[in-house]
Order: sequence, then C-alpha cells, then structure tokens
Amino acid sequence: MKQDILEILQGIVPEQVDENMIEEPTYTHLGDYAFPCFSLAKVLKKSPVLIAEEIAQRISDPRVQTAKAVNGYVNFFMNKPYFSQHILETIINQSNQYGSSHIGQGSVVTIDMSSPNIAKPFSMGHLRSTVIGNSISLLLEKSGYQPVKINYLGDWGTQFGKLLVAYRLWGSEKKVQDAPIETLLALYIRFHEEAEIDETLNDQGRAAFKSLEDGDSEVLALWKWFRTESLKEFQKIYDLLGVSFDSENGEAYYNDKMEPIVEELTQKQLLVKSDGAQVVEIGDDMPPCLIKKSDGATLYATRDITAALDRKHTYNFAKSLYVVGNEQSLHFKQIKTVLNKMGYGWSASIQHVPFGLILKDGEKLSTRKGNIILLERVLKEAIQLASVNIEEKNPNLKNKIEMAEAIGVGAIIFSDLKQHRKHDIEFNLTKMLQTEGETGPYIQYTCARAYSILRKAETNSHDVQVNDVNDYEWVIIKLLNQFPNVVSRATTSLDPSLIAKFAVDLAQSFNSFYGNVQVLTEDEGRNYRLALVHSVTIVLKEALRLLGMKAPQEM
Repeated sequence: MKQDILEILQGIVPEQVDENMIEEPTYTHLGDYAFPCFSLAKVLKKSPVLIAEEIAQRISDPRVQTAKAVNGYVNFFMNKPYFSQHILETIINQSNQYGSSHIGQGSVVTIDMSSPNIAKPFSMGHLRSTVIGNSISLLLEKSGYQPVKINYLGDWGTQFGKLLVAYRLWGSEKKVQDAPIETLLALYIRFHEEAEIDETLNDQGRAAFKSLEDGDSEVLALWKWFRTESLKEFQKIYDLLGVSFDSENGEAYYNDKMEPIVEELTQKQLLVKSDGAQVVEIGDDMPPCLIKKSDGATLYATRDITAALDRKHTYNFAKSLYVVGNEQSLHFKQIKTVLNKMGYGWSASIQHVPFGLILKDGEKLSTRKGNIILLERVLKEAIQLASVNIEEKNPNLKNKIEMAEAIGVGAIIFSDLKQHRKHDIEFNLTKMLQTEGETGPYIQYTCARAYSILRKAETNSHDVQVNDVNDYEWVIIKLLNQFPNVVSRATTSLDPSLIAKFAVDLAQSFNSFYGNVQVLTEDEGRNYRLALVHSVTIVLKEALRLLGMKAPQEM
C-alpha cells in the first residue's frame, strides 16, 4: 500500500518524495497512511498546509477511498475492498511462498552457530546461538540466499588438557561409560576447584593439551572418546529442536591446517614476538591478536583465522556470519583485522552476530562453577508440562506426544526469539509456557483456532469477492500486507524478533476479530471471511516456521 501511495504522490510532486516519508498515523480515525508536507515547503515555497490541500484535491485514484488535508498532512484512507481482495488472493495463490524473494540471488552465506563444547552438557547458554542461527538461516533461505549452517564444535583447546588431567587424577572409566557427560562435567568442575588450591594443575593442563596437539596416541584416544559420547548427547537436543547442520567441522579439524597460516603470517612480516609469544599488532585501538603462545600452542584466533580461510575456499561465501555471544566482539574485530592485513579483502564480509546472556536469578550461567541449566532437562520438562495442559484441555487430541513436543519446544524457542538478540534473557519456564500473552503457545493456539474454523466451514472455496471490510478485518489485512516487508527487514537486520513480534500482533488481531465477528454466518461475506482466516493460517504458519517452530492444526 505504501508503494501505491508513493506512486500516486510521485505523479503529483515528482522526485520530491520517497517511501520513508510516508507514515502510519497512531490513531485510525486519521487514516491508514499520512504524508507530511513540511519538507516540501522550502522547495515549493508554499506553506505545508496549502501544499497538503493542493495534493489532496488532485488525488483521484481507485486505490484511495479518500484523501484529506489536515494541518500540513495528507491523510490517506485506502479503498479497503480493493486492497483486501488483492492481498487475500495474493496470499492464497502464493501460499507458503508469500513473503519470499530473490534478493540473495543464490549467494552463499555461511553461519557459524550452536558450537557447544564437547565433554560438557548442552546448556541453556548454547540454546541462543542454536535457535538464533537456525532462524537466521531460514530467513536467508526465504530471501533467496543459500545458507550453510556450520556447527563449529568446541573440541579443542586448553580446557581439554585440563579435562585429561582431571580424568587421570580422579576419573573412572566405568563412570564415564555409564554417564559420560555428567561424569566429565563433574571432573571439569573439580579441576577448577582443586586448581584454586594447587596452581600447578593449570600447568599440567597446558602440558596435556600440548601433547594432544602433538598427536600423543593415548591422549588422542581419550579425546576421541570424549568427542563421540558428546555428539551422541548433542544429537538428542538437535532432534528435539529440529535443527540440522551442513558441517560439523570443529576446532580440531583445523589442527593440522594452522601451520601454513602461521607461515603465511611470517612471510608477510605480520608476526612479532611479545613475551615469548607470537602476535599480530593490530593498532592502538585494539590489543594485539595472539597467534601462538610461548610454549608453541595455538589459540582460538589461530584456528578461527584458519577456519575463515578454509570456508572461503570451500564455499566461496558472499557473507560469513558468526552467531556468538556479545562478549566475543573484540575477538572477531581482531580476526577481521588480521585477515585484512593478510590481504584478504573479503574479510569485510565477515560479520559477528552477537547476542546476550541467559540469566538465572539475574546471574550469568557458568560451567566452571556448576551454575548451569541443562537444556535437555528443560526441554523434557517443557514437553511434560505441555502434555499435562493437553490432558486438561483436550484429552481426546490425536498425536498428543507430537503436539506436546511442538508446544513445549516451541515455547522455549519463542521466548528466546521474541527478544532482540542483543538483550539478556531471564530464564523462567513457567512464563514461557503460558497460553496468554506474548508466548509461543499463544501463537500456536491462535493458529489451531483458525484451522478449526476452516474445518467447521467444510469448504475449500477460495473465491474472494470483497464488498465490505469492517475495522477488525482491516487491521488483519494491513498486517498480512506487511509480512513480506517484515521478512525483508528481519533478514537484512538478522533479527528474528521482528518475525516473533509480527506473529504476536497478527495473533492478537485475529483473536479480536474472532471474538467480534461471526465468521461462519451464511451471508455474502462468508467466503471472504473464510479466505481471511485461510490467509491468517498461511502467514502465521510461515512466521512460526521462520522461527523454527511448528504450527499445530489442532491443540
């Protein structure tokens, strides 16, 4: 509709207006859209009030019911039946392709996401990277890009040296076999507790990791065992979340690929010694990027630089995204700067997509301190609570187990994605599962309600003939019209919360319509109202899909 208004205005005041100048009034009695004429006053050498009156008088277009000049604004009241018919026909014809575009033109975007550490449980702290990255990949795909999801597993580094030392000192093979993740976590926590008393343990941890890097067979066998058991546990989580990956090359994959990069840095005279370590000087505004420790061990930066080069060679990406917490911002600035100094101009296409923390009682989660929330346990609890709700409200529901999973898991995903990703989130499972307010179950229940109306109608007629549109319906039409733009903005800003907020608005507007309009009344507007309900199911289902959620047809 904004495009139509822009087209009309450009026919009256050419080259003086753009779409950003067209506003939506706060109050509906002021119109559907408004065009302020104040910026034209200097150009046209007239008062805004006079300009608005002249423009309003010249508007004669079937798409506009009325144009009124009010205090320097031109207020547009759109032709509701005309637009309603056009929008509903478009949605029904395009179905789940509504809102899709070819902006990406098939270009590849790699997405570094999830990336849990092996030998540790999959905590709520890794949920954010997983669901934000997954939603971004779905948005990119809908906008014509080719996303490549990479689970860059934390399967290398000094922490594994510490774990190996802990296992040798206090570990039991049988306990690890019986409960691998829980046992390894307990060992990791104990190591840090003991290291506060005996500082030599940290030296032993560093030495153990160096032997792992050097390929010590005994150490390597233990590490592979830890990794295999961890991946089995992680897969249970990914199956519940409905998340899959195109690559699971973790940090260890680059262990034998780093030396040529270190050599390249040396040849390009970028490496300098600092307290025995080798670093790349970046400038006054950032600390140097540490490439090798004094003992020769590599670091995160070494592996990330190597990984970036490998991904460019493998995928020839147009953009490379890293869905990693806010606290890693400096790290990615350093990586980009080093790659740029190496002469790789494509480093500008690397983008850190930061997000905030999940808090428990206002405090940051910490694996070292044992202050964690296990995601698998939370998902199971959410599914169980959803199952109890189903038994209370709809005990005869078919596929109750499947529905409980869709609702419970969806509640957790939605509670994360409805927030802007940079914000911290306070974990509260009870609030997540509420069926009222801005929650996942509320959106899903609304979608199921709309499907229920269509089942009761017992018709597949998509014949849309719109003669009259009431206020409740017009609010929905305008929202449905906005969906492609919301998808575009969410993709550009890498912000799934825009989709979540849109879904809330559409669900609330639909429920208001449902409570005030008799949809199934046998009159000339019945097919139109059913087409409206059908369009809501299409768009709500697609919005939920873009968030990584399911849209049950019955709840």
